Amino acid sequence: MSAPAPLTLALAQYPIERVAGVAGFAAKLDRLAGEAKARGADLLMLGEYAAVEIAGAAVKTPDVAAELALVTAEADALITVMRECARRHRLWLLPGTLPMAAAGAVRNRAPLIDERGGIAFQEKRVMTRFEAEEWRVSPGAPPAVFETRWGLLGIAICYDVEFPPLVRAQVEVGAWLILCPSCTDTIAGFNRVRLAARARALENQCYVAIAPTVGLAPWSATLDVNRGYAGAFGPVDRGFPEDGVLARGALDAPDMVIIHLDPTRLARVRADGGVRNHADWPAPVPAPARLCPR
Repeated sequence: MSAPAPLTLALAQYPIERVAGVAGFAAKLDRLAGEAKARGADLLMLGEYAAVEIAGAAVKTPDVAAELALVTAEADALITVMRECARRHRLWLLPGTLPMAAAGAVRNRAPLIDERGGIAFQEKRVMTRFEAEEWRVSPGAPPAVFETRWGLLGIAICYDVEFPPLVRAQVEVGAWLILCPSCTDTIAGFNRVRLAARARALENQCYVAIAPTVGLAPWSATLDVNRGYAGAFGPVDRGFPEDGVLARGALDAPDMVIIHLDPTRLARVRADGGVRNHADWPAPVPAPARLCPR
């Protein structure tokens, strides 16, 4: 594996719209990929569950079960258009996530697609209450890392970024950038993802990038409200902004944030930062002793 190389990342604030099925989503994805490529991006990321918007034109009354059934039935067709888009634009693509059915279970899967159409998946590990209680989505496989020409990258899908050990496992084997597609329907939910992403960047001295869905879709029971903005975060230390925020978009508005990320900056701060969070990560903490003041 070659040394990590700089990466130009496009983070879409993906507007949920009532598109005309798979073909409508494909046309929209193609426009975004073309914009990202024209702006010099190597990799484009969309928000979690972005493609679920295809259910809007087919399901006449908002219904979470019907929307899930439709999207899982179209999952293979959606993967095909995603791979074709990556090949057409010669662009790496993380097109959000898809609920996909296999072996009697539905899992939330994020495809990472290279410019030739090669594909690998990260599954969401920890389910939100909506996913577990209403959609009956099952927990997925443990965190993986992805081999790219920019070195090893990790994916932490929305809620997963809120759990430090999941991201830490990716960083420990060499991931220098964690990609976090998200879908949140309140500012509180968005802030949980945003603050967790910043914390993971701080404690691992790595980069973490988030990309949300945005907009109102009253015709969808699943994607009715979408809040947030895209952002890229780094260590809170020498050579980085004092708050660790490298770039961000405008709240709740369709947008695309372009950010150039250089892994050599991480190597420098890990070696000579004011602190060494990456190296000083403690060993597993034993169960606390119970003490009684006397």
